[in-house]
Amino acid sequence: MRRFLPLLILALVLGSVHSALAAPSALVNGIKERYRTLESFSASFEQKLLHKESGNTETRTGTLRFKKPLLIRWETTSPSPELLVVTEKEIWDYLPDEEVAYRYSPDLVQDSRSIIQVLTGQSALDRDFDITEEGTENGLRKLHLYPKEPSTQMVEAFLWVDSSHLILRADIIDFYGNHNDVTFSAFKSNAGMPASTFRFTPPDGVDVEDRLKSGQPEGGLFN
Repeated sequence: MRRFLPLLILALVLGSVHSALAAPSALVNGIKERYRTLESFSASFEQKLLHKESGNTETRTGTLRFKKPLLIRWETTSPSPELLVVTEKEIWDYLPDEEVAYRYSPDLVQDSRSIIQVLTGQSALDRDFDITEEGTENGLRKLHLYPKEPSTQMVEAFLWVDSSHLILRADIIDFYGNHNDVTFSAFKSNAGMPASTFRFTPPDGVDVEDRLKSGQPEGGLFN
């Protein structure tokens, strides 16, 4: 009888682990279905960037506009203006104070594990992440995500989801332990947006650094 006891314990442990991983499936399916029917949205954001080594936190505010399949207008207004525009052909990163605009390939945000894919609910959560549910926090359900194939920009993440399965907060943790914590407010589903919302032409006098074929920002996009 004793020799079967360790096997019984192992079976119970594995069963509890399986239950923990399977528990959020209804919630994850709800998120997937919610964003499947969501064609566009706009929201205000507060972004807190915590640098682990220094302990410093930078807080940014601005607005996000999103339209399927993956059109983005991420506009930071404080403390320094910055505009990120993602189209099917290119990504623009415009820094007005520096009078420079960088042009990148859209491939930088195509991976469903990228930060912007997670923030806009376009990630294949049940395919690319191991997920556990961590109860409720401030009225929102909390998910803990571990990428099955971690990258430098994401080794761990947390999502906070409201009762209608919208992601209202995401905390992305990179390889160095830095946090990119984004909270949405004034969320408007299926907000009407003209095509011009997702167009960008560098103003006269602005230096343009074209990195469409090679190169990416040192600190990554959206952080």
